[in-house]
Amino acid sequence: MTIDPADALIAAWRAELPDVLYPTSELTKRTMLLAARLDEATRRELPELGLTAAEFDILVSLRRSGNPYKLKPNQLASGLMLSTGGTSNVVNRLVRLGLVEREPDPDDRRSTLIGLTPKGVALAEQAVRAIAQAHADVFAGVPDEVVTAATDALRDLFAAMKRRPGNRGERGRRPSRAA
Repeated sequence: MTIDPADALIAAWRAELPDVLYPTSELTKRTMLLAARLDEATRRELPELGLTAAEFDILVSLRRSGNPYKLKPNQLASGLMLSTGGTSNVVNRLVRLGLVEREPDPDDRRSTLIGLTPKGVALAEQAVRAIAQAHADVFAGVPDEVVTAATDALRDLFAAMKRRPGNRGERGRRPSRAA
């Protein structure tokens, strides 16, 4: 068996502070390391697209929403884990770039809709393709059946977590991170 970065982290904590380890510690470390690799791959592509991570998130959220690619500001903010103020600042920049536009909400005179312009649709689609390829490159050389098995296992994990809200494990309150 080969030692990977997660094995090294777990071994170090096992030697130094074994009580911070839980049955979930290896999964946590591996998930965090994979997320970091995927995030790094995403961030490498964004400068070539002329986008920040927040701008990318807004463009693809609007594109993913389906035609006519419009959302209320609060819908956009809640899906992005940004404050409404932070979302507004990013939207303002995207408006200046001609990628999105604000328009009155026909169903609520007090609200506006944020929508992609044709230029924004094109850039969002280009960005999604570039990021999807960058993520595929992270998994290059990994057999399809391994990716499928990991995907299925994570789906089962999320389903099990959903069935047990507030699950805190057998030991009670867990440390937030076992860095």
